[in-house]
This record gives sequence, structure tokens and C-alpha cells, in this order.
Amino acid sequence: MAGYKTDRVSEDIKREIAAMVRELKDPRIKGMLTIVNVEVSSDASFAKVYVSAMEGIETAKTAVKGLTSATGYIRREIGKRLHLRKTPELKFIADDSIERGMQITRMLNDIVTETEEKADED
Repeated sequence: MAGYKTDRVSEDIKREIAAMVRELKDPRIKGMLTIVNVEVSSDASFAKVYVSAMEGIETAKTAVKGLTSATGYIRREIGKRLHLRKTPELKFIADDSIERGMQITRMLNDIVTETEEKADED
């Protein structure tokens, strides 16, 4: 039962932070940011928030600095919106999963193109 609640809180926090990122006016928080994952501890006192950017890891690192400076605001808003008894402390971590996913997609498309070219030659 505890695992279900933790997963539900993680998804709720992820959804709310994603909505708040669009509202923040910090110039460091720009571009196509994605909240990849949120891991909430079992006692809901800490949460790791993984942030990724389409532009790459450097943009994500810059955005993490901006989000870290806005942690108090984000935490307060999460507490208000989700009506949590204990709002977790947030730690933002830069992640390059979107960039890696795009590289894998490009490699797969190249393989498909090469396979089609070989099939046309035969």
C-alpha cells in the first residue's frame, strides 16, 4: 500500500512541477524542459526531480540552477496544490535522457535507410 501512495505522490508532483516550469520567469529556465522522473522517499520527506532538455545536458544544468533558486516557491505551491501533510524537500538533477533518446532514434533511422538502400540495390 505504501508503494502505491508514493508512486501516486511522485506522479502528482511531476505533473505540478511541469506546469509550474512554464510559469516561472527565471531566464535560466528556458527551452524545451521535461520533468523526466520524480523519486519520492518512502517517508515523503525528500524528492529527487530529474530534468532534461531537448537542447542538451548543458541547458538542463542551467535550468537546474534556476529551479534550485526557485525551490522554496515550487515547494510551497506543491503543498498548496496537492494538500500534502508533509511537502518533500526538492532536489533537482540534470538528466540527458531526451538527448540520448534522440540519438538512438537517429541511429535507428539510419539503419532503416541503409537497409532500404541495400534492398533497392538487390
